[in-house]
Amino acid sequence: MTATDSTIPQRFFHGTRADLKPGDLIGAGYSSNYGKRKQASWVYLTGSLDAAIWGAELAAGDGRERIYIVEPTGPIMDDPNLTDKKFPGNPTQSYRSREPLRVTGEVTEWQGHSPERLKEMKNHLERLKAQGVEAID
Repeated sequence: MTATDSTIPQRFFHGTRADLKPGDLIGAGYSSNYGKRKQASWVYLTGSLDAAIWGAELAAGDGRERIYIVEPTGPIMDDPNLTDKKFPGNPTQSYRSREPLRVTGEVTEWQGHSPERLKEMKNHLERLKAQGVEAID
């Protein structure tokens, strides 16, 4: 079997500060982890561990940064916040769904971005916020 074989299931991740356990569902309709924390219409997932790390590091709240292994319970689509605006072709493997994600496990060993890189990203997000750009819809 090769890495491009379509029978190999895709592994998806979700970065957050929420304390969840296997079997829990992550769904839309709750306050977003980002921006103005408005009610989220979508739930986000990624096939990239690096993108999930960003999700955990940038999530609002005081909880521990966590990365969960998730499986979608319904259809997923490319996340247009990234794929249409920043990274055509979806190299970040960023997706969203209106249906919940089921937690199947947790990545317990991962390395976050350097303090300098994290500060750069937070400064960039602050500049976007000052321009009135809301990253998550």
